Amino acid sequence: MNISAKTEYACIAVLELAVHAGSEKPVRIRDIAQANGIPARFLVQILLQLKGAGIVTSTRGSAGGYQLARDPAELSLGEVMAIIEGQTHELTTNVSRETIASRTLLRAWQEVAAVQRDMLHSTTFAELISRVRGQTEAMYYI
Repeated sequence: MNISAKTEYACIAVLELAVHAGSEKPVRIRDIAQANGIPARFLVQILLQLKGAGIVTSTRGSAGGYQLARDPAELSLGEVMAIIEGQTHELTTNVSRETIASRTLLRAWQEVAAVQRDMLHSTTFAELISRVRGQTEAMYYI
């Protein structure tokens, strides 16, 4: 599985917004960018794309920023990835002459891709929040 930087940044931004869901205060782009090492200019473009898809909302002004427009339990990792990456294409063979071996491999790759797609669409941001909180609670400092 190969994830583009844009898709990874989008998922990180949505996860950051999901962690702050329920808060009245919007999250500023600068805060997300600095906390995660994401170029702010690139993050602006990503958040505008997510806003156009109805995933996030924005508030203007000095106290402005972004908020998640949907319940994290109703939003999947696969959905955000599909918005950023666009329509995924069905796997095809690259061989010039189709053989039993190439058809068998293609079917296997398609099955793996289907499992991957199902996992991404069944993983919600609410679940990811639980994972984040579980990792931070397990940390300790000396």
